Amino acid sequence: MAKLQPARLERVAYGTPYSAAFDDVYHSALGGPAQARHVFLAGNDLPLRWQGRERFIILETGFGTGLNFLTTWQAWRDDPQRCRRLHFISFEKHPFTPADLAACQQAWPEFAELASELQQKWPPLVPGLHRLHLDAGRVILTLIFGDAATQLRTVDASVDAFFLDGFSPPKNPELWSPHFCKGLARLTAPGATLATWSVAGDVRRALQDAEFDVEKRPGYSNKRQMLVGRFRSRRPDRHPAPSERRAIVIGAGIAGSTTAHALAAAGWQVTVLEQAGEAGSGASSNLAGLLRPLPSADDNRLARITRAGFLATRALLAGLPEARWSPCGMLHLAREPEHEALQRRTVEQLGFPPEVLQFVDRDEASRLLGQPVNIGGWWFPGGGWVQPPSLCRAALAAFPEQITVRLNATVGGIKRPKSKWQALATGGSVLAEAPVLVMASGVAAPAFEQFAWLPQRAARGQVSHLPADAAPALNAALFQIGYAVPEIDGQRLIGASLSYEDDETAERVADHADNLARLRLTLPGFAAGLDPATLTGRVGFRPMSPDRLPIVGAVPDLAAASPNTRLHNLPRQPGLWCVQGFGARGIVWSALMADLLVSQLEGEPLPLERDLVDALDPGRFLLKAARQAATETDDSA
Repeated sequence: MAKLQPARLERVAYGTPYSAAFDDVYHSALGGPAQARHVFLAGNDLPLRWQGRERFIILETGFGTGLNFLTTWQAWRDDPQRCRRLHFISFEKHPFTPADLAACQQAWPEFAELASELQQKWPPLVPGLHRLHLDAGRVILTLIFGDAATQLRTVDASVDAFFLDGFSPPKNPELWSPHFCKGLARLTAPGATLATWSVAGDVRRALQDAEFDVEKRPGYSNKRQMLVGRFRSRRPDRHPAPSERRAIVIGAGIAGSTTAHALAAAGWQVTVLEQAGEAGSGASSNLAGLLRPLPSADDNRLARITRAGFLATRALLAGLPEARWSPCGMLHLAREPEHEALQRRTVEQLGFPPEVLQFVDRDEASRLLGQPVNIGGWWFPGGGWVQPPSLCRAALAAFPEQITVRLNATVGGIKRPKSKWQALATGGSVLAEAPVLVMASGVAAPAFEQFAWLPQRAARGQVSHLPADAAPALNAALFQIGYAVPEIDGQRLIGASLSYEDDETAERVADHADNLARLRLTLPGFAAGLDPATLTGRVGFRPMSPDRLPIVGAVPDLAAASPNTRLHNLPRQPGLWCVQGFGARGIVWSALMADLLVSQLEGEPLPLERDLVDALDPGRFLLKAARQAATETDDSA
């Protein structure tokens, strides 16, 4: 994995931002916003084409200074007939630092309010896809930090308009190649259009070969011509919007609560059914849990998903002031010297900005924690702890007119007579009915007939609550062999045990003793003299998937799976979805998985790269099982 190299801000005539890497300017030296309106908005017949629509999706090939985005956002905001939701997808191989981005955008005082909101939510400069919810969630900016030439294939969207605004073809040929243009064609919605300032013959031919009918129009300022195009194919929309926005969510833990919140934010009416007397009372009931990514030197799938999830949860928490959490920092100490050396190499290899990840030696780790430790490790300045029940309550309360929560509502079964899903009480009465049903009930899911195939295990975990004065004060959250968080309401949380095939709901003194013993390996003498028999805590059962990744998406039709069925062609049960398998990472995954599920339901651009979406698909287990069965049959023949 190549390190992400930020742009270096330089300027040429009239203060125009310039890229030394591509030896080209970012926009016209005179009248940048006017150029954006003439070429990209008018060239795609905007705002006319988005008027009266539910959504409109734009893809831009180079974000640069954000000029085209800000111009588009303002035009959308000023249009009383605008679409309900505007999606803007943009690539940037060399993104600006927050300071340089702000410096560039100061040149356009007309965008000051919008630029300020964008700058406040500007993501850290780490590779991958970043989802920014702007303008109260009505404008969704999907930034892809990486090379568009290689990352275009990771996008899953149905694009209405393309802004082709990479650096000039001689300076950046990959973004104008026939291969790249065919990649754009893969993403087209019916009637898709494009616009660009380039009229180069090679560009025109590449677009024509990719099924775009193109024509020249008068250009802007001293540029005589520009190019517009329309996709000629009449294939149907691959991502239609839903005709009815009503859903049932089973479970009010962190998975169900954040899913209901994301659905409501997208305009859905949601009924949440929870068997307990309050939200977040099952595996999400702990006093606190850790919020942090999980890096790896090769930036593998788990690392990419946890990083994206970490950033998505931080963004969600910023919009839910009633949720209790603390960005106190998270210290992940090495287990032994070899692991410490690996952690150091990982930080060097990834090259992430220090606000995301640092390696700290033993002395610095001790200073950050406020207690002496014997080894260094990873420091996540933006990490910390979250109180899951408060997050559940805040998420469910954010849209009172759209989310109905029914507590003490035990669902005994689900069925789909005709075109609506029904959640049934144990006696058979209908608790709720809707076209869409989302299973988010954690370890209870396999008890339902439609989820009996789910390869999910229940893992028992016990945390311990210590009186704050019985243990040393900690300035940050800590993880090594066990974990501990700073004082919360006079208590210190430590944990956590892990056992399978274990359905004991009562606390065990042996597990309290084990939690203490593991933490004392990190902090010798921690809570010295404390009798484990005097401790209290919580027991929860985590839904663990075989590959330790969430299970999120449309539920496959078990009877239709075959060894030769590809994941994308796997038949699904209409209207049945799941958000399962979070294991011990519900906090870091919940917001991102909710966004993924709702984006799939809405047919909108996805908040994760395509390979990661496939890695989370519930159908992955059915195909694996079907192939194994076919292999066994072949072997026995």
